[in-house]
Amino acid sequence: MKMFELMELLESFAPQRYACSWDNVGLLVGRKDQEIKKVIVALDATNDVVARAIEEKADLIITHHPMIFSSMKRVNDDGFLGTKIMDLVEHHIAEFAMHTNFDVIGMADLAGRYLGFPEDAEVFEVTECVDGKEEGIGRMADLECEMTLAECAEFVKKALKLEQVLVFGNEKKMVKKAVISPGSGRSMFELAAEKGADVLITGDIGHHEGLDAMDMGLTIIEAGHYGTEYIFIDYVTDFLKEHTNLEVIPVKSGSPYKVI
Repeated sequence: MKMFELMELLESFAPQRYACSWDNVGLLVGRKDQEIKKVIVALDATNDVVARAIEEKADLIITHHPMIFSSMKRVNDDGFLGTKIMDLVEHHIAEFAMHTNFDVIGMADLAGRYLGFPEDAEVFEVTECVDGKEEGIGRMADLECEMTLAECAEFVKKALKLEQVLVFGNEKKMVKKAVISPGSGRSMFELAAEKGADVLITGDIGHHEGLDAMDMGLTIIEAGHYGTEYIFIDYVTDFLKEHTNLEVIPVKSGSPYKVI
């Protein structure tokens, strides 16, 4: 299918108009009339992912995080980003990003389902109203049963298939009302505390934010940026296999860091 046809399909469930104003989503590299037969789906367009796309002779990389985020004044091989862009262009590989538009329309509900949240779970941070329905970042709901923070951490590890998580707060504290906000949670803890959440499940909480959250009475389970968002890969892969005849290859690179 043509790239513009695939863009229309992707727009049908995660329209670009729902992306945050500071974001950079959509077709970042490539031609709209390019023929697409083989697609790589990944969280980030890292050097390894680009190399895999070249090796597989793929036509397109679909990522959650935009490969091009900040402004660029030149594209050459002096820097890593320019080199990646040139590699993609030279091998006729397009790059398409679905970031905060997917966070709002797809990721929030998806993450909630992983934790057993009901379909009508409360939208955590409302950013849009779609056909009279609130949409936005994250979901908030009561866990199936009250549990200790330590038990909740084990529950999150099992639900998201993670080897480890970081915990801010007393492990024996009982938690019931939970927020899941995939990706960076540094800006989310105050809202979670205001809304009366017992635990915020997210990624990328810093030292100071963690301390402040604890002082507010909020516990946090930091499951990592990758750990809370890699679910994008399976979702988009399954969507493309269901709605197209494209060859789709999911690439799960794992967390960029290791705990030693």
